[in-house]
Amino acid sequence: MSGKVVMVTGARRGIGAATARLAARAGYGVCVNYLRSRDAAEAVADDARKAGVEAIAVQADVGEEADVMRLFEECDRVLGPVTALVNNAGILEHHMRLEAMDAARLHRVINANIVGSFLCAREAVRRMSTNRGGKGGAIVNVSSAASRIGSPDEYIDYAASKGAIDTMTLGLAKEVATEGIRVNAVRPGPIHTDIHASGGEPNRIERIKGAVPMKRGGDPEEVAHAILWLLSDEASYTTGALLDVAGGR
Repeated sequence: MSGKVVMVTGARRGIGAATARLAARAGYGVCVNYLRSRDAAEAVADDARKAGVEAIAVQADVGEEADVMRLFEECDRVLGPVTALVNNAGILEHHMRLEAMDAARLHRVINANIVGSFLCAREAVRRMSTNRGGKGGAIVNVSSAASRIGSPDEYIDYAASKGAIDTMTLGLAKEVATEGIRVNAVRPGPIHTDIHASGGEPNRIERIKGAVPMKRGGDPEEVAHAILWLLSDEASYTTGALLDVAGGR
């Protein structure tokens, strides 16, 4: 084993699954976190094992503190402490204007997208920080180009939650810069994943791709390669960066 262990939250599909598979090929032991659909998560873990590394799939709701504690403890037990964290888990709700949103929706989005990322980052820092006996590590937060655009008439709550992730990335990067931990974010644009179905428009990318300078949606693997670079030693002097992977949008 290389001693490298990555946890990818929300890794049963899309960008998370692509990142877990690519990390396995790079020699990381992989902890595949998922909320639901155990079979899909186990399939991703199986793919990682075929690359010759250890991998586990662990169910946990990252918005629940007890679940996050259990998730990291299970990773510790089977794979060892994380040396890399990809905060990918997040939700997108049905397209609507702010005037139609209720508090329950806002709490769901904030809990999954913001609270979950903070809790997972906290547990990672506790294990990685050289001030706490760790060996350092890297965190990559999956934000969104929506944080820059605002997503009016669709999901400004989701966009705002990703704006919070941008700010957390900048602050945490400075907070732990002398503790051997680098913290960066990727901001994907329109990517071909099934998250768009959650917003009620599975074919959304076809509608909006004309607004992308490259005139196409991206593939999850294109984002995953950016994430793996930020986790790698090749990015050893990069922290606090917000890397847009959005086709120029």
